[in-house]
Amino acid sequence: QVQLVESGGGLVQAGDSLRLSCAASGFTFSNYAMGWFRQAPGKERDFIAGMTASGGNTGYADSVKGRFTISRDNAKRTAYLQMNSLKPEDTAVYYCAVGGYLSLYGSRTSDYRYWGQGTRVNVSS
Repeated sequence: QVQLVESGGGLVQAGDSLRLSCAASGFTFSNYAMGWFRQAPGKERDFIAGMTASGGNTGYADSVKGRFTISRDNAKRTAYLQMNSLKPEDTAVYYCAVGGYLSLYGSRTSDYRYWGQGTRVNVSS
């Protein structure tokens, strides 16, 4: 079955960097768009970044544009989220998700069919 396992979260200080990983199994990874979302306590799950199956097209939420970079290694079946210049407001649980087959990534949670369990990121000031 489809499985997504996120890792790389932790407690960091403002200005630090983290790289999240999302190891995928149970489907043909290279054929699907991937996305990253985050959910802060008491808030909705928000789109952060998305990438097409080939990796040739990416998109970001305004709140992270210029600081975060999504990437993928189809040979390793892994998606990544490089997060630089972290801010306290980036504190949240981060989720990776599987999007559409050979399609553009979406920015709504309904555009994604499978989700990981999440990895927590805490940024202190």
